[in-house]
Amino acid sequence: MQHKLEQHISTNFPFLKEKKILIAISGGVDSVVLTQLFFDLKYDISLAHCNFKLRDQESELDALFVKDFAKKRSITCFSKSFDTEKFAKEHKQSTQIAARNLRYKWFQELCLQNNFDFILTAHHADDNLETFLINLTRGSGLDGFTGIPKVHKNIVRPLLIFSRDEILNFAMENKIVWREDQSNTSLKYTRNKIRHQVVPILKEINPSLLNSFSKTIENLQGTQQVLADQIQEIQSKIFRPFGTKAEESFELDIQEITKLSNPKAYLFPLLRPYHFTEFNDIVDLLKAQSGKKIVSKTHQLLKNRTSLLLTKIDQKPTQQIYHLEENATAITQPISLHLKKGFEKIEKDKNTIYISKEKLTFPLIIRKWKNGDSFYPVGMKGCKKLSKYFKDEKYSLVEKKEAWLLCNNNQEIIWIIGKRQDSRFYASTESETTIQINLNIE
Repeated sequence: MQHKLEQHISTNFPFLKEKKILIAISGGVDSVVLTQLFFDLKYDISLAHCNFKLRDQESELDALFVKDFAKKRSITCFSKSFDTEKFAKEHKQSTQIAARNLRYKWFQELCLQNNFDFILTAHHADDNLETFLINLTRGSGLDGFTGIPKVHKNIVRPLLIFSRDEILNFAMENKIVWREDQSNTSLKYTRNKIRHQVVPILKEINPSLLNSFSKTIENLQGTQQVLADQIQEIQSKIFRPFGTKAEESFELDIQEITKLSNPKAYLFPLLRPYHFTEFNDIVDLLKAQSGKKIVSKTHQLLKNRTSLLLTKIDQKPTQQIYHLEENATAITQPISLHLKKGFEKIEKDKNTIYISKEKLTFPLIIRKWKNGDSFYPVGMKGCKKLSKYFKDEKYSLVEKKEAWLLCNNNQEIIWIIGKRQDSRFYASTESETTIQINLNIE
Protein backbone atom coordinates (compact mmCIF):
# COMPACT_ATOMS: atom_id res chain seq x y z
CA MET A 1 0.00 0.00 0.00
CA GLN A 2 2.84 2.38 0.81
CA HIS A 3 4.46 1.84 -2.60
CA LYS A 4 1.10 2.35 -4.36
CA LEU A 5 0.59 5.57 -2.41
CA GLU A 6 4.08 6.83 -3.33
CA GLN A 7 3.35 6.31 -7.02
CA HIS A 8 -0.08 7.94 -6.63
CA ILE A 9 1.45 11.00 -4.98
CA SER A 10 4.19 11.24 -7.59
CA THR A 11 1.62 11.14 -10.40
CA ASN A 12 -1.24 13.19 -8.95
CA PHE A 13 0.06 15.18 -5.97
CA PRO A 14 3.74 16.02 -6.61
CA PHE A 15 3.09 19.43 -5.05
CA LEU A 16 2.88 17.82 -1.59
CA LYS A 17 6.59 17.16 -1.43
CA GLU A 18 8.54 19.49 0.86
CA LYS A 19 5.28 21.11 2.00
CA LYS A 20 3.90 21.65 5.48
CA ILE A 21 0.89 19.35 5.89
CA LEU A 22 -2.00 19.19 8.36
CA ILE A 23 -3.74 15.80 8.62
CA ALA A 24 -7.31 15.58 9.90
CA ILE A 25 -7.37 12.66 12.35
CA SER A 26 -10.38 11.25 14.16
CA GLY A 27 -8.69 8.21 15.68
CA GLY A 28 -10.49 5.85 13.32
CA VAL A 29 -8.65 3.41 11.09
CA ASP A 30 -8.76 5.54 7.94
CA SER A 31 -7.15 8.68 9.38
CA VAL A 32 -4.71 6.68 11.54
CA VAL A 33 -3.47 4.74 8.50
CA LEU A 34 -3.22 7.97 6.48
CA THR A 35 -1.10 9.49 9.23
CA GLN A 36 1.11 6.43 9.58
CA LEU A 37 1.74 6.30 5.84
CA PHE A 38 2.78 9.95 5.59
CA PHE A 39 4.82 9.63 8.77
CA ASP A 40 6.69 6.65 7.32
CA LEU A 41 7.23 8.57 4.08
CA LYS A 42 8.81 11.32 6.20
CA TYR A 43 6.51 14.16 5.20
CA ASP A 44 6.34 17.28 7.39
CA ILE A 45 3.02 16.56 9.09
CA SER A 46 0.97 17.81 12.02
CA LEU A 47 -2.38 16.50 13.23
CA ALA A 48 -5.73 18.14 13.92
CA HIS A 49 -8.37 16.36 16.01
CA CYS A 50 -11.94 17.56 16.56
CA ASN A 51 -13.87 16.53 19.66
CA PHE A 52 -17.50 17.13 18.73
CA LYS A 53 -18.73 15.91 22.13
CA LEU A 54 -21.40 13.73 20.53
CA ARG A 55 -20.47 10.38 22.12
CA ASP A 56 -19.93 11.30 25.77
CA GLN A 57 -16.93 9.47 27.23
CA GLU A 58 -16.07 7.85 23.91
CA SER A 59 -15.34 11.27 22.41
CA GLU A 60 -12.94 12.05 25.26
CA LEU A 61 -11.20 8.68 24.83
CA ASP A 62 -10.78 9.39 21.10
CA ALA A 63 -9.06 12.70 21.92
CA LEU A 64 -6.73 10.99 24.42
CA PHE A 65 -5.90 8.25 21.91
CA VAL A 66 -4.97 10.77 19.19
CA LYS A 67 -2.85 12.78 21.63
CA ASP A 68 -0.97 9.64 22.68
CA PHE A 69 -0.61 8.46 19.06
CA ALA A 70 0.98 11.78 18.12
CA LYS A 71 3.23 11.88 21.19
CA LYS A 72 4.71 8.45 20.48
CA ARG A 73 5.75 9.68 17.03
CA SER A 74 6.75 13.20 18.12
CA ILE A 75 4.11 14.71 15.84
CA THR A 76 2.59 18.08 16.71
CA CYS A 77 -1.10 17.63 17.46
CA PHE A 78 -3.83 20.25 17.68
CA SER A 79 -7.08 19.36 19.42
CA LYS A 80 -10.28 21.33 19.86
CA SER A 81 -13.66 20.63 21.48
CA PHE A 82 -16.93 21.87 20.02
CA ASP A 83 -20.45 22.15 21.37
CA THR A 84 -21.74 20.72 18.11
CA GLU A 85 -25.37 20.24 19.11
CA LYS A 86 -25.66 23.84 20.30
CA PHE A 87 -24.07 25.12 17.08
CA ALA A 88 -26.39 22.94 14.98
CA LYS A 89 -29.45 24.26 16.79
CA GLU A 90 -28.37 27.91 16.55
CA HIS A 91 -27.63 27.62 12.83
CA LYS A 92 -30.55 25.31 12.02
CA GLN A 93 -28.30 22.60 10.63
CA SER A 94 -28.15 18.85 11.02
CA THR A 95 -25.55 17.59 13.47
CA GLN A 96 -23.51 16.11 10.62
CA ILE A 97 -23.49 19.37 8.61
CA ALA A 98 -22.67 21.39 11.72
CA ALA A 99 -19.73 19.12 12.54
CA ARG A 100 -18.45 19.38 8.98
CA ASN A 101 -18.66 23.18 8.96
CA LEU A 102 -16.97 23.48 12.36
CA ARG A 103 -14.23 21.06 11.34
CA TYR A 104 -13.23 22.73 8.08
CA LYS A 105 -13.47 26.25 9.47
CA TRP A 106 -11.05 25.30 12.25
CA PHE A 107 -8.71 23.52 9.85
CA GLN A 108 -8.45 26.66 7.71
CA GLU A 109 -7.78 28.77 10.81
CA LEU A 110 -4.94 26.42 11.74
CA CYS A 111 -3.50 26.76 8.24
CA LEU A 112 -3.46 30.55 8.52
CA GLN A 113 -2.00 30.54 12.02
CA ASN A 114 0.69 27.92 11.38
CA ASN A 115 1.44 28.31 7.66
CA PHE A 116 0.26 24.85 6.64
CA ASP A 117 0.21 24.42 2.87
CA PHE A 118 -2.32 21.59 2.61
CA ILE A 119 -4.96 19.73 4.61
CA LEU A 120 -5.17 15.95 4.13
CA THR A 121 -8.33 13.97 4.83
CA ALA A 122 -8.70 10.17 4.78
CA HIS A 123 -11.65 9.79 2.39
CA HIS A 124 -11.35 6.53 0.44
CA ALA A 125 -13.03 4.73 -2.47
CA ASP A 126 -15.93 3.38 -0.39
CA ASP A 127 -16.65 6.88 0.95
CA ASN A 128 -16.79 8.06 -2.65
CA LEU A 129 -19.28 5.37 -3.62
CA GLU A 130 -21.45 6.03 -0.57
CA THR A 131 -21.52 9.77 -1.29
CA PHE A 132 -22.58 9.05 -4.88
CA LEU A 133 -25.44 6.82 -3.69
CA ILE A 134 -26.55 9.36 -1.06
CA ASN A 135 -26.73 12.05 -3.76
CA LEU A 136 -28.61 9.63 -5.99
CA THR A 137 -31.30 9.07 -3.34
CA ARG A 138 -31.67 12.81 -2.71
CA GLY A 139 -31.63 13.95 -6.32
CA SER A 140 -28.63 15.77 -7.69
CA GLY A 141 -27.12 17.45 -10.70
CA LEU A 142 -24.01 16.18 -12.43
CA ASP A 143 -21.73 17.66 -9.76
CA GLY A 144 -23.24 15.32 -7.20
CA PHE A 145 -22.29 12.31 -9.32
CA THR A 146 -18.67 13.17 -10.10
CA GLY A 147 -17.35 11.99 -6.76
CA ILE A 148 -15.41 13.50 -3.91
CA PRO A 149 -12.71 15.70 -5.50
CA LYS A 150 -9.10 14.58 -5.08
CA VAL A 151 -8.11 18.20 -4.59
CA HIS A 152 -10.32 21.11 -3.59
CA LYS A 153 -8.42 24.34 -2.97
CA ASN A 154 -5.94 23.37 -0.21
CA ILE A 155 -7.71 20.13 0.75
CA VAL A 156 -6.18 16.91 -0.62
CA ARG A 157 -7.57 13.37 -0.40
CA PRO A 158 -4.78 10.93 -1.30
CA LEU A 159 -6.58 7.72 -0.22
CA LEU A 160 -9.43 7.84 -2.75
CA ILE A 161 -7.76 5.09 -4.79
CA PHE A 162 -7.89 2.68 -1.83
CA SER A 163 -10.86 0.64 -0.63
CA ARG A 164 -11.92 0.34 3.00
CA ASP A 165 -10.76 -3.29 2.95
CA GLU A 166 -7.28 -2.30 1.72
CA ILE A 167 -6.94 0.20 4.55
CA LEU A 168 -8.13 -2.31 7.16
CA ASN A 169 -5.81 -5.00 5.88
CA PHE A 170 -2.85 -2.62 5.97
CA ALA A 171 -3.65 -1.64 9.56
CA MET A 172 -3.91 -5.25 10.71
CA GLU A 173 -0.82 -6.43 8.84
CA ASN A 174 1.23 -3.61 10.39
CA LYS A 175 -0.35 -3.99 13.84
CA ILE A 176 -1.62 -0.41 13.79
CA VAL A 177 -4.02 0.39 16.64
CA TRP A 178 -7.06 2.60 16.10
CA ARG A 179 -10.31 3.59 17.79
CA GLU A 180 -13.57 2.11 16.57
CA ASP A 181 -16.46 4.60 16.37
CA GLN A 182 -19.54 2.61 17.40
CA SER A 183 -21.82 5.20 15.76
CA ASN A 184 -20.57 3.89 12.40
CA THR A 185 -22.76 0.82 12.93
CA SER A 186 -25.93 2.75 13.75
CA LEU A 187 -28.54 2.50 11.02
CA LYS A 188 -30.20 5.76 11.99
CA TYR A 189 -27.74 7.52 9.68
CA THR A 190 -28.34 7.41 5.91
CA ARG A 191 -24.67 6.80 5.14
CA ASN A 192 -24.57 3.80 7.46
CA LYS A 193 -27.71 2.30 5.90
CA ILE A 194 -26.10 2.57 2.48
CA ARG A 195 -22.76 1.27 3.81
CA HIS A 196 -24.14 -1.77 5.60
CA GLN A 197 -27.30 -2.63 3.66
CA VAL A 198 -26.96 -1.36 0.08
CA VAL A 199 -23.27 -1.52 -0.86
CA PRO A 200 -22.80 -5.20 0.19
CA ILE A 201 -25.60 -6.23 -2.19
CA LEU A 202 -24.07 -4.19 -5.01
CA LYS A 203 -20.66 -5.77 -4.36
CA GLU A 204 -22.31 -9.20 -4.39
CA ILE A 205 -23.76 -8.41 -7.81
CA ASN A 206 -20.44 -7.01 -9.02
CA PRO A 207 -17.34 -7.97 -7.01
CA SER A 208 -15.38 -5.37 -9.02
CA LEU A 209 -17.85 -2.62 -8.09
CA LEU A 210 -15.26 -0.11 -6.89
CA ASN A 211 -13.19 -0.48 -10.06
CA SER A 212 -16.29 -0.09 -12.23
CA PHE A 213 -17.40 2.87 -10.16
CA SER A 214 -13.97 4.50 -10.56
CA LYS A 215 -14.28 4.29 -14.35
CA THR A 216 -17.81 5.71 -14.17
CA ILE A 217 -16.60 8.65 -12.09
CA GLU A 218 -13.79 9.30 -14.57
CA ASN A 219 -16.30 9.32 -17.47
CA LEU A 220 -18.66 11.63 -15.59
CA GLN A 221 -15.85 14.02 -14.78
CA GLY A 222 -14.99 14.18 -18.47
CA THR A 223 -18.62 14.90 -19.31
CA GLN A 224 -18.69 17.56 -16.61
CA GLN A 225 -15.74 19.34 -18.23
CA VAL A 226 -17.43 19.29 -21.64
CA LEU A 227 -20.58 20.71 -20.07
CA ALA A 228 -18.61 23.41 -18.22
CA ASP A 229 -17.07 24.55 -21.52
CA GLN A 230 -20.50 24.64 -23.16
CA ILE A 231 -22.06 26.51 -20.24
CA GLN A 232 -19.33 29.15 -20.39
CA GLU A 233 -20.09 29.74 -24.06
CA ILE A 234 -23.85 29.89 -23.44
CA GLN A 235 -23.38 32.25 -20.49
CA SER A 236 -21.53 34.77 -22.66
CA LYS A 237 -24.60 34.95 -24.94
CA ILE A 238 -27.24 35.15 -22.21
CA PHE A 239 -25.66 37.16 -19.36
CA ARG A 240 -25.16 40.89 -19.75
CA PRO A 241 -23.81 43.06 -16.89
CA PHE A 242 -26.09 45.93 -15.96
CA GLY A 243 -26.68 48.61 -13.35
CA THR A 244 -24.24 50.35 -11.04
CA LYS A 245 -22.95 47.02 -9.74
CA ALA A 246 -22.18 45.39 -13.07
CA GLU A 247 -19.77 42.90 -11.54
CA GLU A 248 -22.60 41.28 -9.54
CA SER A 249 -25.77 42.25 -11.45
CA PHE A 250 -26.75 40.60 -14.73
CA GLU A 251 -29.54 40.79 -17.28
CA LEU A 252 -30.48 37.42 -18.78
CA ASP A 253 -31.92 37.54 -22.28
CA ILE A 254 -35.15 35.50 -22.26
CA GLN A 255 -35.22 35.17 -26.05
CA GLU A 256 -31.77 33.58 -26.03
CA ILE A 257 -32.78 31.27 -23.17
CA THR A 258 -35.87 30.03 -25.01
CA LYS A 259 -33.74 29.22 -28.07
CA LEU A 260 -31.91 26.58 -26.04
CA SER A 261 -32.88 22.96 -26.66
CA ASN A 262 -33.69 22.46 -22.96
CA PRO A 263 -33.83 25.78 -21.04
CA LYS A 264 -34.26 24.15 -17.63
CA ALA A 265 -31.23 21.92 -18.16
CA TYR A 266 -29.08 24.95 -18.96
CA LEU A 267 -30.53 27.19 -16.26
CA PHE A 268 -29.51 24.69 -13.58
CA PRO A 269 -25.73 25.10 -14.00
CA LEU A 270 -26.07 28.76 -14.96
CA LEU A 271 -27.96 29.78 -11.83
CA ARG A 272 -26.94 27.21 -9.24
CA PRO A 273 -23.82 29.26 -8.30
CA TYR A 274 -26.29 31.91 -7.10
CA HIS A 275 -27.96 29.33 -4.80
CA PHE A 276 -31.20 28.91 -6.75
CA THR A 277 -32.88 25.53 -6.36
CA GLU A 278 -36.48 25.87 -7.64
CA PHE A 279 -35.78 25.53 -11.35
CA ASN A 280 -39.36 24.69 -12.35
CA ASP A 281 -40.36 28.07 -10.91
CA ILE A 282 -37.53 29.75 -12.83
CA VAL A 283 -38.76 28.23 -16.10
CA ASP A 284 -42.26 29.53 -15.27
CA LEU A 285 -40.74 32.96 -14.61
CA LEU A 286 -39.72 33.16 -18.29
CA LYS A 287 -43.41 33.56 -19.22
CA ALA A 288 -44.58 35.42 -16.10
CA GLN A 289 -45.64 39.05 -15.87
CA SER A 290 -43.02 41.73 -15.27
CA GLY A 291 -42.41 42.24 -11.57
CA LYS A 292 -42.55 38.57 -10.62
CA LYS A 293 -39.45 37.34 -8.85
CA ILE A 294 -37.77 34.33 -7.25
CA VAL A 295 -35.37 34.68 -4.33
CA SER A 296 -32.47 32.50 -3.21
CA LYS A 297 -30.58 32.98 0.04
CA THR A 298 -28.17 35.38 -1.70
CA HIS A 299 -29.78 36.61 -4.93
CA GLN A 300 -33.05 37.52 -6.57
CA LEU A 301 -34.20 36.83 -10.12
CA LEU A 302 -36.73 39.39 -11.38
CA LYS A 303 -38.83 39.25 -14.56
CA ASN A 304 -38.42 42.53 -16.43
CA ARG A 305 -40.16 42.60 -19.82
CA THR A 306 -37.90 40.56 -22.10
CA SER A 307 -35.24 39.67 -19.56
CA LEU A 308 -34.53 38.28 -16.11
CA LEU A 309 -32.56 40.56 -13.79
CA LEU A 310 -30.16 38.74 -11.49
CA THR A 311 -29.05 40.83 -8.52
CA LYS A 312 -27.41 40.21 -5.19
CA ILE A 313 -29.57 40.67 -2.13
CA ASP A 314 -28.16 43.31 0.19
CA GLN A 315 -27.86 41.48 3.50
CA LYS A 316 -27.42 44.74 5.44
CA PRO A 317 -30.22 47.30 5.54
CA THR A 318 -29.22 50.35 3.53
CA GLN A 319 -29.48 53.77 5.14
CA GLN A 320 -32.16 55.63 3.21
CA ILE A 321 -31.29 59.29 3.85
CA TYR A 322 -27.90 61.04 3.63
CA HIS A 323 -27.05 64.71 4.08
CA LEU A 324 -24.78 66.93 2.01
CA GLU A 325 -23.46 69.90 3.98
CA GLU A 326 -22.94 73.34 2.46
CA ASN A 327 -19.14 73.28 2.54
CA ALA A 328 -18.72 69.67 1.42
CA THR A 329 -16.46 69.07 -1.57
CA ALA A 330 -17.08 65.34 -1.91
CA ILE A 331 -19.05 62.39 -0.51
CA THR A 332 -18.65 58.65 -1.02
CA GLN A 333 -21.84 57.31 0.58
CA PRO A 334 -24.30 56.29 -0.71
CA ILE A 335 -22.81 57.39 -4.04
CA SER A 336 -19.61 59.19 -5.04
CA LEU A 337 -20.11 62.90 -5.77
CA HIS A 338 -17.63 65.77 -6.19
CA LEU A 339 -18.61 69.43 -5.75
CA LYS A 340 -16.94 72.62 -7.03
CA LYS A 341 -18.06 76.24 -6.90
CA GLY A 342 -17.81 79.12 -9.37
CA PHE A 343 -18.15 77.39 -12.73
CA GLU A 344 -19.61 79.56 -15.51
CA LYS A 345 -19.64 77.16 -18.44
CA ILE A 346 -22.79 75.08 -18.54
CA GLU A 347 -22.21 71.67 -20.16
CA LYS A 348 -24.68 68.97 -21.03
CA ASP A 349 -23.64 65.79 -19.26
CA LYS A 350 -25.97 63.46 -17.39
CA ASN A 351 -23.18 62.79 -14.86
CA THR A 352 -22.59 66.50 -14.19
CA ILE A 353 -25.02 69.21 -13.18
CA TYR A 354 -24.64 72.96 -12.62
CA ILE A 355 -26.99 74.41 -10.06
CA SER A 356 -27.55 77.80 -8.46
CA LYS A 357 -26.41 78.04 -4.86
CA GLU A 358 -28.93 80.80 -4.22
CA LYS A 359 -31.76 78.37 -4.93
CA LEU A 360 -30.55 75.77 -2.42
CA THR A 361 -31.33 75.22 1.25
CA PHE A 362 -28.66 73.20 3.04
CA PRO A 363 -28.06 70.54 4.05
CA LEU A 364 -29.07 68.89 0.81
CA ILE A 365 -30.61 65.43 1.03
CA ILE A 366 -29.75 62.27 -0.87
CA ARG A 367 -32.51 59.69 -0.68
CA LYS A 368 -34.51 57.04 -2.50
CA TRP A 369 -37.68 57.91 -4.39
CA LYS A 370 -41.15 57.52 -2.93
CA ASN A 371 -44.71 57.55 -4.22
CA GLY A 372 -45.86 61.05 -5.08
CA ASP A 373 -42.41 62.37 -6.02
CA SER A 374 -42.39 64.71 -8.98
CA PHE A 375 -39.92 67.06 -10.66
CA TYR A 376 -39.52 69.56 -13.52
CA PRO A 377 -37.18 67.88 -16.02
CA VAL A 378 -34.71 70.12 -17.84
CA GLY A 379 -35.78 70.37 -21.48
CA MET A 380 -39.46 69.78 -20.75
CA LYS A 381 -42.35 72.03 -19.80
CA GLY A 382 -44.19 71.47 -16.58
CA CYS A 383 -44.07 68.87 -13.82
CA LYS A 384 -43.71 65.13 -14.23
CA LYS A 385 -44.37 62.36 -11.77
CA LEU A 386 -41.23 60.39 -11.06
CA SER A 387 -43.16 57.14 -11.52
CA LYS A 388 -44.17 58.31 -15.03
CA TYR A 389 -40.57 59.30 -15.80
CA PHE A 390 -39.36 55.85 -14.78
CA LYS A 391 -41.99 54.21 -16.95
CA ASP A 392 -41.19 56.37 -19.98
CA GLU A 393 -37.48 55.72 -19.60
CA LYS A 394 -38.16 51.96 -19.27
CA TYR A 395 -36.55 51.62 -15.84
CA SER A 396 -36.56 48.09 -14.50
CA LEU A 397 -37.75 47.48 -10.94
CA VAL A 398 -34.13 46.97 -9.92
CA GLU A 399 -33.04 50.26 -11.55
CA LYS A 400 -35.84 52.10 -9.77
CA LYS A 401 -34.75 50.56 -6.50
CA GLU A 402 -31.13 51.59 -7.09
CA ALA A 403 -31.92 55.18 -8.13
CA TRP A 404 -30.77 57.98 -5.80
CA LEU A 405 -32.22 61.48 -5.69
CA LEU A 406 -30.43 64.71 -4.76
CA CYS A 407 -33.00 66.93 -3.05
CA ASN A 408 -33.24 70.38 -1.54
CA ASN A 409 -33.74 70.50 2.22
CA ASN A 410 -37.48 70.81 1.65
CA GLN A 411 -37.48 67.48 -0.32
CA GLU A 412 -37.79 69.11 -3.78
CA ILE A 413 -35.88 66.99 -6.32
CA ILE A 414 -32.76 68.65 -7.73
CA TRP A 415 -31.38 65.71 -9.68
CA ILE A 416 -32.12 62.07 -10.42
CA ILE A 417 -28.46 61.36 -9.92
CA GLY A 418 -26.73 60.39 -13.12
CA LYS A 419 -29.92 60.78 -15.16
CA ARG A 420 -31.97 64.00 -15.24
CA GLN A 421 -31.75 67.42 -13.60
CA ASP A 422 -34.66 69.53 -12.34
CA SER A 423 -34.97 72.85 -14.20
CA ARG A 424 -35.91 74.81 -11.06
CA PHE A 425 -32.36 74.69 -9.73
CA TYR A 426 -30.57 75.23 -13.03
CA ALA A 427 -27.90 77.96 -12.87
CA SER A 428 -29.24 80.27 -15.60
CA THR A 429 -27.79 83.75 -14.95
CA GLU A 430 -24.26 85.09 -14.56
CA SER A 431 -25.15 86.69 -11.22
CA GLU A 432 -25.79 83.29 -9.63
CA THR A 433 -23.14 81.33 -7.78
CA THR A 434 -22.77 78.10 -9.71
CA ILE A 435 -22.06 74.77 -8.06
CA GLN A 436 -20.84 71.90 -10.21
CA ILE A 437 -21.76 68.44 -8.95
CA ASN A 438 -20.13 65.49 -10.68
CA LEU A 439 -21.03 61.82 -10.32
CA ASN A 440 -17.93 59.66 -10.12
CA ILE A 441 -18.83 56.49 -12.01
CA GLU A 442 -15.45 54.73 -11.79
